Amino acid sequence: MRRTAPRLLSAALGNLTSGLAPATTLARVQEIWERTAGPAIALAASPTAEHNGVLTVTCEASVWAQELDLMAEQLITGLNSGLGAGQIRELRCRTG
Repeated sequence: MRRTAPRLLSAALGNLTSGLAPATTLARVQEIWERTAGPAIALAASPTAEHNGVLTVTCEASVWAQELDLMAEQLITGLNSGLGAGQIRELRCRTG
C-alpha cells in the first residue's frame, strides 16, 4: 500500500469550506464587492443586506455613504455584470 504525499491543511480546509457559503445574492455580492467597488471603498463599506434587489451597504462614515450614493448607478452596473443582469436594482447606504 502506497502513501500519498501530505497535503497542506489550508488546501484541505479550502475545499471543505468552499461549499459552506450560502447561495444567496448577498453572499455572491460579498464575493465580488472588492473587485467591483475597488479596494479603498471595500475597506470603508461592505454589503450587509439584500432584499428583493435592494442592496444595503454599511459605511464606516457618512462621507462614504454620500460618495456611494453618488456612485450607485456605476456600482449597480458593475455588480449586475458579475451577478447577472437585474439582480441588484437599488443601492441603499447607511452609516454603521
